[in-house]
Amino acid sequence: MDDRDGVRQVRRGRVWLVGAGPGDPELLTVRAHRLITGASVLAYDELVSPAILALAPASAERIPVGRRAAGCRHHEARIHPLVVLRALAGHEVVRLKGGDPMVFGRGGEEAEELEAARVPFEVVPGISAALGAAARAGIPLTHRDCASSVTLATAHAAGPDADPRLASSVPREGTVVLYMGLGRIQATCDALMAAGRAGSTPAAIVSHATLSTERVLVGTLGDIAARGRDEGVEPPALLFVGEVVGRRVASPVAQRPTIGTLPASASARK
Repeated sequence: MDDRDGVRQVRRGRVWLVGAGPGDPELLTVRAHRLITGASVLAYDELVSPAILALAPASAERIPVGRRAAGCRHHEARIHPLVVLRALAGHEVVRLKGGDPMVFGRGGEEAEELEAARVPFEVVPGISAALGAAARAGIPLTHRDCASSVTLATAHAAGPDADPRLASSVPREGTVVLYMGLGRIQATCDALMAAGRAGSTPAAIVSHATLSTERVLVGTLGDIAARGRDEGVEPPALLFVGEVVGRRVASPVAQRPTIGTLPASASARK
């Protein structure tokens, strides 16, 4: 705080929009780890794992700012008002987001709000949930024999109030990764099949990716929704669709729990 010519001036703080990666603290970037362990104000959403939150100093102010947090109904606010207020009061705020801030993390919307409020900010990338979940589960998002493209989409475009662009925006070939609410998985699979994907297309659900509670459920586009319900797979989870699921290779040393079997065509290649 400066006092020039008798006028009090408050220095603005800064906001870091930090990607926390897919969940495992060891998958944080070096910079993200440094910012978290030195944070005085930590604003976080519900997808950030407790193990990562535990890295912050005990003295840090912790502000839950996810979609279900008080005072931040996601349909009404682009950024939690406390993040802006703390920065305007001169604090350094670490805004921690699961995955990467700019991949379904609302980082673009929050950056626009910070710019409008004239709050300095910086984006610190993180490993996105799609990349982290696929790599840990042994699913190659691209493969020279069967997939030269990857489409990331949100399953909120499916269902009774679906965005009709889902069927037209998702290509019939290549890999599709859907960030989803598990409650919409049947509508999502139906929409993809209506768009031209065969029900026999390999598919997988990866739940709690990179954590000790991770589960990998494999099947086909036609049956993966029913398998998910039967096995009680819990969110957060992602849906992977494409021939690359049939190319999944699990490490013989550190295997993770897998439910279901690969389609016959994929098993024959093993």
